[in-house]
Amino acid sequence: MKKQLWNSSFELAKTLFPLEEWIPTEPNVWVAKSRLEQKHKEPEKWEKEMSQVHILTNMGSIAYFLPDLEMKGEKYKRCADLILDGEVVEMKTISGTRETLGGKFRYGYKQGAILLQNCSITKKHSVFVRLLSDIPLKSVKAKIAGVLKNRYDEGKFICFFETTGELHIWTYDELRSIIGK
Repeated sequence: MKKQLWNSSFELAKTLFPLEEWIPTEPNVWVAKSRLEQKHKEPEKWEKEMSQVHILTNMGSIAYFLPDLEMKGEKYKRCADLILDGEVVEMKTISGTRETLGGKFRYGYKQGAILLQNCSITKKHSVFVRLLSDIPLKSVKAKIAGVLKNRYDEGKFICFFETTGELHIWTYDELRSIIGK
């Protein structure tokens, strides 16, 4: 299974960024060579991203950190952070209210969609949230379900509740079913 995750992650990374070199930096983590500059330019950001991804790679996930770039659209927008187990994933650390959660999720969702708009392999993209606030699980699910209303992409919402140490994963379809859309 792990080899299959590695293969699907590597193939998607290679397809999206064919000229990039992928550097193994620690177990289950590869980083685009061009992104390694961030480690030196923005060490706090790098440490935050690594602590986020460790939550998942410590459970066996395979991560490829994508180049740090912006995509052209209506205006420049940052693209997703990584490929995790063969899917494009944007990571967010959130403290604050339920509204903050919804806004940050919406932005992360768009970052994944923008990266894949011209990709023929997959359109599936996910958002990982490290939630520092003490928002109840039911409220988190309802908020994300509301954001997903009338959006039909495939993917997952992965949420690590820092206050309880719990990790929950829901498909977008599971969350949309809460509100019947």
